[in-house]
Amino acid sequence: MSATKWILGALGFVMGGPIGAIVGVVMGALFDGITGMSVYSSPNESSDAGGRSFSGASRHVTGGDIRITILVLIACVMKADGKVLKSEVTFIKPYLLRWYGEEGAKQALQVLKQLLERDMDYATIAAQVKDNINYSNRLEIVNILLQLAYADGEIDSSELRMIERIAAGMGVTPTDVQSMTALYMKGRDADWAYKALEIASDATDDEVKKAYRRMAMKYHPDKVTDAAQEVKDNATEKFRAIHEAYEHIKTVRGIK
Repeated sequence: MSATKWILGALGFVMGGPIGAIVGVVMGALFDGITGMSVYSSPNESSDAGGRSFSGASRHVTGGDIRITILVLIACVMKADGKVLKSEVTFIKPYLLRWYGEEGAKQALQVLKQLLERDMDYATIAAQVKDNINYSNRLEIVNILLQLAYADGEIDSSELRMIERIAAGMGVTPTDVQSMTALYMKGRDADWAYKALEIASDATDDEVKKAYRRMAMKYHPDKVTDAAQEVKDNATEKFRAIHEAYEHIKTVRGIK
């Protein structure tokens, strides 16, 4: 199977705009000697390997779109601090194996390496994502980027700033970014659980309960049931983390 089929599958919105241009050049340079995305697939194709479409966006969006988008944005974050850590590569490998299989993952790592060597305008990439992917799925993309940044147990300030800029460009609110970031601050921030629920530490018990119900609804995995599998998996983990934050506050306060 060709590298383009392994990695690109059936694509929708990314065939145009900055993401398509970036990936088209990289794929052409690495594998096929072609320079445009138009040769890879039709926006109306579907594919079990990565092209299953999901609803809620303004244009046809496929699982392949989500995977390519995440790969490009991961490169933006990894480049932010001027160095590529082994922990970051270790973090992304399981995703690539799940998306493309063993052979496809090897080729995808070559694509990532090329992306890391190229200048990319995160603002135009984020704008394309905002225009084509629904909010719940954008939240999950930001969460994956935060997982990458915290892969070695600490986050570089330049990487966090890049994620915040990408999130802003995608239309994700600063409050939502802070809430997701707080989930990685256990042991470093005494108020992490409150920040995760988007409330102050002096909130009443009733406000805590209401906040949990609101956040559980916002991050419920059912919000992304028709998304790519990796997005659904992350939504499930984040939903559990929100529940953990609530249970932590209940234990500290003795809430029944």
